[in-house]
Amino acid sequence: MSLLEIENLKLSIGDTPILKDIDLTLETGEVMGLVGESGSGKSMTALTVMQLLPHAAKASGRVTFDGIDILAAPEDAMNRLRGDDIGMVFQEPMTALNPVKTIGEQVAEGIRWHTGASRANAEARARAILDRVGLPERQFPLTRYPHELSGGQRQRVVIAIACALKPKLLIADEPTTALDVVLQAQILELLRDLVQEDRMGLLLISHDLAVVTDMADRVTIMRHGEVMETGETARTLSQQKHPYTRQLAEASVHVPDRRTKAGTDAEPLLQVTGAEKDYPIRRTSLFGPPRHFRAVDGVSFSLAPGQSKALVGRSGCGKSTLARMILALDHPTGGSIRFDGTELTGRTEAELKPSRRNMQVVFQDPYGSFNPRHKVERLVAEPLHLLEPQPSPADRRDRVAQALVDVGMSPADMDKYPHEFSGGQRQRLSIARAVITRPRLIVADEPVSALDVSIRAQILDLFADLNQRLGVAYLFITHDLTVARAITDQVLVMHEGRIVEEGDTNRVFDNPRSDAARALVEAAPDLERAIARRLAAAQ
Repeated sequence: MSLLEIENLKLSIGDTPILKDIDLTLETGEVMGLVGESGSGKSMTALTVMQLLPHAAKASGRVTFDGIDILAAPEDAMNRLRGDDIGMVFQEPMTALNPVKTIGEQVAEGIRWHTGASRANAEARARAILDRVGLPERQFPLTRYPHELSGGQRQRVVIAIACALKPKLLIADEPTTALDVVLQAQILELLRDLVQEDRMGLLLISHDLAVVTDMADRVTIMRHGEVMETGETARTLSQQKHPYTRQLAEASVHVPDRRTKAGTDAEPLLQVTGAEKDYPIRRTSLFGPPRHFRAVDGVSFSLAPGQSKALVGRSGCGKSTLARMILALDHPTGGSIRFDGTELTGRTEAELKPSRRNMQVVFQDPYGSFNPRHKVERLVAEPLHLLEPQPSPADRRDRVAQALVDVGMSPADMDKYPHEFSGGQRQRLSIARAVITRPRLIVADEPVSALDVSIRAQILDLFADLNQRLGVAYLFITHDLTVARAITDQVLVMHEGRIVEEGDTNRVFDNPRSDAARALVEAAPDLERAIARRLAAAQ
C-alpha cells in the first residue's frame, strides 16, 4: 500500500466543480512534483489531504493516507494527524507564522500538543530541529520573533514546525517562490536531506518545472482540476507527450523576440554616481556613538535611452533600496542620481514632478498595489495627475483605453474591479498604469516572480514589445536569472550594497567573474540542464 493514495477525487465548492477524477499516489521516501498553473487545483488537492477545505466544499472519491480514510476521518482524528504524521509548508511564511510569538514558542507548540512533553523538553526539541534546518542557537535564539528574520530564515522556521515530529508526509506548497536563487537552492537541499534521513514522502507543489525536475522522482501535471499527465519526472518532461506538458516546458524557457540595444554615445537617460544609503541602527549603550548600516555602498552605473538592464542579487543586497532612490522615493545619504539630465538628489516634490512623469514602477504584487475599492479606469489613470495641463475627463478615459490596448486588454475592462482579473491580467493592468504617461524609464521590481510560466512568457513578450514599440528603457530587479537573460541587454550583479560585476547579460551569466555572480548562476534552476542531469543519472 502506498503512503498516500488518491482515487477518483472530485471536489466542488457550491455548484462549481474544482477537481475532477484526480488519481495520485505517493510512496514512502518519494518526492512527487505537482505542477500546473494557478487555478489548476494543485493547492486544493493538498488542502483536501489536510482536510482544510472551505465550509461549502464537497469532496468524493477516496483519499487514503497510511491506511486511514481521510475523507471519512472525524476532525479529532485529523487534528492528531496534522503536524504529527502530515506536515505542511505554506508559500508565504510571514502569514503562516504568528507575529506575536517567538520562533521557539511556535516550534515547541506542536511538540507539546502532540506529545504532551514538558515546556523544557519541547523547547529542547525545538532547539534541535531549528539547528537542523540551519538556524543555530548562537545567531537565532528561541526568543527571536518572525519579523527579526529574513524571508529565507522565516521559511526555515516554517519547515522546522512542519518537520518537528518527523511526519510521514510533508506537503510543500510553493515553498521557494519568493526566495532568491541561493536561498531557494538551500531550502530545496534541506527538504531533500529531510526526505532522505526521515524517509518522508514529499508532495512538492510548484509552477517551476526546473525546481520540480531537480527535486521530484515523479511528476503529476494538472490543468483546470484534471490530471493531464503523470510519470517519471525527467522522462515526462523530456518526451512531452501531452500538448499541455509541451506548452509548459516551452513557456519555461521562452525568450521574447527582441533586438538587443547596446549603450550609445548619447547622453545617458539615467546616471547613478557613488550612490550611498545609510540606515541608523540601535546604539550599543545609552551614551554610545550613533551607529548605522550601509545598505547601498558607492553604486555607480548608467542606463541608455531604450536600454534594458537587469539588477540581480540575493535578498537584502540593496536592490530595492537602490530602486527607491532612483524613483526619488528615498533620499540617498551620498552620491548623485541624474535622470534625463536632471539631478534628483535634494529636490522637493514639486521640483520632481516633471521627472516623475517620465519614470514609473511595476511592482511584484499588482493586487497589493491596487485599491480594491476602485475600478480599473481610476487605477490606471492615477499617474495622469503628473501631466500638465491636466487632461479632461473624456481625454483621461481615452488615455486609459489606449493604455489597456497597449498591454493587450480591452477598453471595456476599465469598468471592472481588480478582483475580477487573473494574476497575469492584473500585472498587465499594472503595466498599463505605468505606460499611460508614456514614460522613458520603467523600474520593474520582480514583476513576474509570482506568475505561472505561461503567463510569465506573455508578460515578458509584452515588456519586449513595449521596449521596441515605445522605446521604454527598463531597470529589471529580479532574482530569476532566466528572466534577466531573456529580457535584458546588460546585467548588474549586486552584493552587500555594492555592484560587484557588470556587463552583457549572456557574458556575465555564461562566464561569471565574481564570487557573487558565480553563486547566483550555480544556484539558478535550469530546466534543460536538470532534465539532462536526471536522464544521465537514470542510465
